[in-house]
Amino acid sequence: MTTIQSIKETDFEELASVFLEFATFQNVPDKMKNSIEKMVKEKEHIHGFVARNENNQIAGYATYFFAYYTWVGKSLYMDDLYVREKYRGKGLGTELINKVIELAKKEECNRLRWQVSEWNHPAIRFYKSLGAKIDDIERNCDLAF
Repeated sequence: MTTIQSIKETDFEELASVFLEFATFQNVPDKMKNSIEKMVKEKEHIHGFVARNENNQIAGYATYFFAYYTWVGKSLYMDDLYVREKYRGKGLGTELINKVIELAKKEECNRLRWQVSEWNHPAIRFYKSLGAKIDDIERNCDLAF
């Protein structure tokens, strides 16, 4: 039995370790630069949902932010959707993304956008089963400060 709720500041400590777990899953743990201190300082920018198991531990999370795309207008961007390994295959990813989809519709967004790693075939199948269109046209461009 899991519960899904909006991310709160009290989640930050546990989330920081789950963020690192996700970066490790993506084979880029060195890219995890976030910290609890940074999250507290920037808390007004952290939006998302956490799924907690029966022991009140985070089993997965989804983070998002609003964006404006010139071609489609107001949109929601899902930055991460991550379910810890032992909770995969039980519908938790579906529950989390459905919360994000529900929010995007409620907020009258024109699109929900996110990325998926080209090697993550289970996620690609999952997203396609939801009706998502996945292209291979655009690439990430990051400029770090």
